[in-house]
Amino acid sequence: MNGNEIFKINSQREFDVQALKVYRHQYRHNAVYKEFCSYFRKTEKNVTQVSEIPFLPISFFKSKEIISGAKNPVAIFTSSGTTGSETSKHFVNRIALYEQSFREAFEHFYGKIEDYCVLALLPSYLEREGSSLIYMVDDMIKQSKHVDSGFYLNDLDSLRKKLTQLDGTGQKILLIGVSFALLDMVETHPLQLKNTIIMETGGMKGRRKELIREELHDILKAGFSVPVIHSEYGMTELLSQGYSKGNGIFETPPWMKILIRDTEDPLAYQDHKKTGGINVIDLANIDSCSFIATQDLGKTYANNTFEVLGRFDHSDVRGCNLMVL
Repeated sequence: MNGNEIFKINSQREFDVQALKVYRHQYRHNAVYKEFCSYFRKTEKNVTQVSEIPFLPISFFKSKEIISGAKNPVAIFTSSGTTGSETSKHFVNRIALYEQSFREAFEHFYGKIEDYCVLALLPSYLEREGSSLIYMVDDMIKQSKHVDSGFYLNDLDSLRKKLTQLDGTGQKILLIGVSFALLDMVETHPLQLKNTIIMETGGMKGRRKELIREELHDILKAGFSVPVIHSEYGMTELLSQGYSKGNGIFETPPWMKILIRDTEDPLAYQDHKKTGGINVIDLANIDSCSFIATQDLGKTYANNTFEVLGRFDHSDVRGCNLMVL
């Protein structure tokens, strides 16, 4: 599959058609996924609607090579992990699919990246190799073409000066950062910003105690003097992201969909506003697996939005913090 069709989806019907095409492709060409489907007696012939598609547990990325077709990776994205823990590996055969996915998704929700100066505060990701988030943000920095766009590791004083200078000119700014680093920023360099989007990618990465989302966002809103905190929901095993423009309510681009599974029955689904496990359909993930059962808990709403409420365990995920149900 060339993947071009998924970025042209304009309706639920078109999404369903493409999802079933991708399922059949991955059933035929992904040995691990095919074997997994066989346990549920699901085949390319008897799966006729999206709700019948099996979702591969995300933990398989830690122990198996999840590839649809030949193994010809141009990039291998890896999850962060504590010392000695097993990390996920995402083999990416076509990096152009990832680039098209995150570029079009950002423009879908925020407009052209060229309108922004992109500042990144992602020390825990910069300090290791194989981060899909760093790849995405580095591309956004380059695509913005703004002379001041760039990464900041631990130089919070320089970042404060740059934010103050740029925000004062009316320049649109995207400050994207890991939660603990943004907290460090507001504790030592509080600001009053008017033209800056603050976007947290989640996670304390062992640097601080986990906070519920409301507490984290309240601290950041006060420290940056902004009305809302934005969030990104993505992970190593995906090639697409969801975005929240406030209150922890996420939206997905047209080629990505969230379903909520029953925690007791992986093949049953919850209605809107009912808590369960988050299943992600990411049609950009053609060369890997597009149907992933995550270790996150959440709920969906009738307007195709969703909320992340917590985790089954301490899985590595961007865009959500450990929350108490």
